[in-house]
Amino acid sequence: MVELYSYAWKKQNANFNKFRSQLSSRCHGVSTAIVTQNNTPLDSKIYYDGEKRKPLQVTPKLYSTFAKEQPFANVTWKTCAVVGNGGILVNSSCGEAIDSAHFVFRCNLPPLDKAYQKDVGNKTNLVTANPSILIEKFEGLMEYRRPFVESLSDYGEALLLLPAFSYAHNTPVSLRAFYTLRDFGGRARPAFLSPAYLQSLAHFWRAQGLRTVRLSTGLIVASLALELCANVHLYGFWPHAQHPHDRRPLTNHYYDDRQGKKKVHAMPAEFGHLLRLHRQGVVRVHLGQCEDRPR
Repeated sequence: MVELYSYAWKKQNANFNKFRSQLSSRCHGVSTAIVTQNNTPLDSKIYYDGEKRKPLQVTPKLYSTFAKEQPFANVTWKTCAVVGNGGILVNSSCGEAIDSAHFVFRCNLPPLDKAYQKDVGNKTNLVTANPSILIEKFEGLMEYRRPFVESLSDYGEALLLLPAFSYAHNTPVSLRAFYTLRDFGGRARPAFLSPAYLQSLAHFWRAQGLRTVRLSTGLIVASLALELCANVHLYGFWPHAQHPHDRRPLTNHYYDDRQGKKKVHAMPAEFGHLLRLHRQGVVRVHLGQCEDRPR
């Protein structure tokens, strides 16, 4: 991996355009990544992508929670930063580079306290929220709900993506997150990831040779960025417990050492695919210290 990374990076427009075209033609993230009233009409059925069970009927009440239109239509951002939560970000000084991007993606409600901002920045245009986090940190929004809304203040008016229809048990808590933000006047804009998009994305990466039970959130948003952005920079994706340059030990996340679900996600395998795209000049993976702003 270090050898693949060691070459001087240069964007290869032909490789970028080819990969982006393949991804767009098979996954259609621009028009399908978010559940909207246009792509998921009233009385249609939603099929869960993570389990086989009876589909969910789109009732008027459920339909009212869908975004009215796709937020990504007719938009291409010049430079995007996709920020993973890896421990490699500690002492990286990447915050300024991340915040200079035109659009910043973040994963699973990471802390953006001042103590971390030099390394990870604080600009956020899109952030994902795994329902398991809502259950662990906020009692599934079954008790006090204001702390959840207040915890989102660091993300401003970012799009809050919830995988409400990956598993049936995700749906109620995701809907409670939606209603909580509406009831308390939260600035974050909740939206639901489309299970059809997630399924097509899983098929796409499987065709690329990736073997995993579930795609990680990081790979999902990196894939979306490749459809939406002219230049994609990845930070915090290094999946190993030692730094690639000096072998010093790393925590699993930049904010804690809690381990992920290794039986579900294949982080090293995913990173291997991203690193090959880096080698091909399709994406720019950042490891270690940040010096220059992304272009």
